[in-house]
Amino acid sequence: MAGEIRFRRVALLFIIIIIAVFAMSSLRISGASQSDSRYAVGEDVALLVNKPISSEYRMDSKAGSQCESIQLGFMLCRVKGILDQLTKKEESLGEVLNGDRLTNSLYELKFRVVKNMQTLCNKNLTIDEVAKFRHAVRNDFYFKMLYDNLPLWGFIGKVEDFNFPDEPMLRYYLFTHFEFDVLYNEDQVIEVKVLADPNYTVDITEDVETNVKFTYSVFWDATSTPFDKRVEKYLGPTVFQRIHWFSVINSLVLIILMAARLCILFIRTLKKDLIRCSVEEGGDTEEIDWSLLHRDVFRYPHFTSLFCAILGTGMQLLILVCIVFLLAFLGFFPLNQGLVNAFTIMPYALTSGVAGFAAASFQAQMRGTKVEVVNSVILAAFLYTGPLYLTFSALNTIAISYRATAAVPFGTILVIILIWLFVAIPLLLLGGLLGNAFRPNILSSYATKELPSEIPVLAWYVKSPCQICMAGFLLYFSIELDLHYVYASLWSHKIYTSTNFLFIKFILLILLTAMLGIYLTYLQLSAGDHRWWWRSVLNGGFTSVFVFGHSLRFYAQSNMSGLMQLAFFIGYNACICFAFFLVLGTISFLASAIFVRRIYGVAKLE
Repeated sequence: MAGEIRFRRVALLFIIIIIAVFAMSSLRISGASQSDSRYAVGEDVALLVNKPISSEYRMDSKAGSQCESIQLGFMLCRVKGILDQLTKKEESLGEVLNGDRLTNSLYELKFRVVKNMQTLCNKNLTIDEVAKFRHAVRNDFYFKMLYDNLPLWGFIGKVEDFNFPDEPMLRYYLFTHFEFDVLYNEDQVIEVKVLADPNYTVDITEDVETNVKFTYSVFWDATSTPFDKRVEKYLGPTVFQRIHWFSVINSLVLIILMAARLCILFIRTLKKDLIRCSVEEGGDTEEIDWSLLHRDVFRYPHFTSLFCAILGTGMQLLILVCIVFLLAFLGFFPLNQGLVNAFTIMPYALTSGVAGFAAASFQAQMRGTKVEVVNSVILAAFLYTGPLYLTFSALNTIAISYRATAAVPFGTILVIILIWLFVAIPLLLLGGLLGNAFRPNILSSYATKELPSEIPVLAWYVKSPCQICMAGFLLYFSIELDLHYVYASLWSHKIYTSTNFLFIKFILLILLTAMLGIYLTYLQLSAGDHRWWWRSVLNGGFTSVFVFGHSLRFYAQSNMSGLMQLAFFIGYNACICFAFFLVLGTISFLASAIFVRRIYGVAKLE
């Protein structure tokens, strides 16, 4: 009892420290604060230009890299004598990992200064540049800008279809004039958008040199919207979001119905079994099958070091995801996809102590030696970061060969390695020491027989392949409707705005995983099979196989193509699904372990 109290105190301290660090770091990098975003009339406010992005799920291919190489000349106007005026913004860790390349443009949007038909530059487009811009227009590339940390997007050009009697013809046009409409409240920027004027275009259908005059206009209007409400514009309801909300509600109802049915079935069946267990010896009631396994059910599994490392890493990822969802739920995150990538580095390092603590404590409960405890902690250090680093190295090499912005510079890689060495590893070792000293009594230490009992012939629906596939499919089916929007956010540069509902869905997924793990473990024990340890992990973790299959279907239905796109998609989705396996497998095992300990304790079997 005293050990459990100490464990709860240590765990609570861990969680409080991690949440505090997360909150401070997110507040620090969440963009301009209200005090930093006040401007005087005529004060310069930088308009940052990012790389071009395809609206059709395409990332940096060779053609896309060519578009990046010209850096949207109509925005930067890279002509002689002007190159020196452009300065590259120093990107944060998350922006570098996201492949963002922010550059100060020559657009002058001074606070509350109106401009009309202002000339940006005159540029002579070469034949090669015309071909690259035509490729960008044909593939619906659009640009992204940042103004006072507010994102704005616009298309590069347009395509018109002329149906001539002889033959149809497509004409490609490049926009040359953009209008910036900015809303302000006293001395703060509230909203900004950019519109391309279709009356000002240049025909780039033919491969001929073209002289282009780029112009822009800036208009300011007052609004009563307060500064702290300005991001609601990006979170407001749209037609597509209404469809998304409908699918989320539909999934919620499905999960609740499935959980209720499983819960009712489980309670009725188990209650009957416990009543039968309480019948005095010598009665007519025969002992039920699961009660015969009290000398085998607590037999520790094979490969305990790997098993404990899986549980430790799964606990770390589970806490990491919960904290990230909680911060998103509280509104700490800005409208910046690079921040999501940053939250895969430093927060993972900060939660490494959880992995060391859980791996060491579980190994200690399994009566492991000091060497086995150390092995579990070391495996927890490399179980997820090892495959992730190998995948990242291979994909970064491909990106470098393509000269794409997705390639991470050596300096950034060095920073990540230093964070892992001097933050993650020390916390992991500290967590291992604490886990070995303060071990929770989750796993019971009942005496086991020297030789395990013989496993009876099992029905097909109780065997491992059937149970694992059934559990994985049911869990996947509960989240299938939302995976499309998540993948669209990850691979088409869209902002996922329904984080609140996603957080609720994640909680329901945890509950459903626990219920399924308990129910399937009960079915397995009732059939006389005591090998529930690894089976419980696979019951929850096999969902990742169905999620990976869904990702392949998403890729096949999208317009993504090319070796680099395929490699990035397969590689990083495999890492995401592996994390899925660790988290859900850990949840399923913990629920099953608590359940097994509880029912054999209530039955008072010796």
